[in-house]
Amino acid sequence: MTLIELFSEYIRNQKSLVDYVEERKKMTTRGEFNNETLLLAAEKLERLKEENPAVYQEMHDLLEEYYNKDEGHFVEYPINFTRQILKLYECERATPERVLECYRKGLDHPCNDAF
Repeated sequence: MTLIELFSEYIRNQKSLVDYVEERKKMTTRGEFNNETLLLAAEKLERLKEENPAVYQEMHDLLEEYYNKDEGHFVEYPINFTRQILKLYECERATPERVLECYRKGLDHPCNDAF
């Protein structure tokens, strides 16, 4: 299994990114995000899951819509999902609802797999 396949599995199946960080240490390839960034994303996902489970689930549902729409660059889907998660709580305007709306709008973009 390649690193991106492993990352995709963890993101799509809502597995712990903390566990993913440990798992990828066994591989010699480099990923899109460093360990610190992934651990931050894991914290934000946990916070979102606890504070706003509806948005948490909708974010994952939208990720599946990206996969189902299949614009050809499946490698980008979990990466873009994680980028959206990393935006959460960065400032007062980065509410879960606003990040969700931004992520949803990407589905209508002609290049939705690389926004």
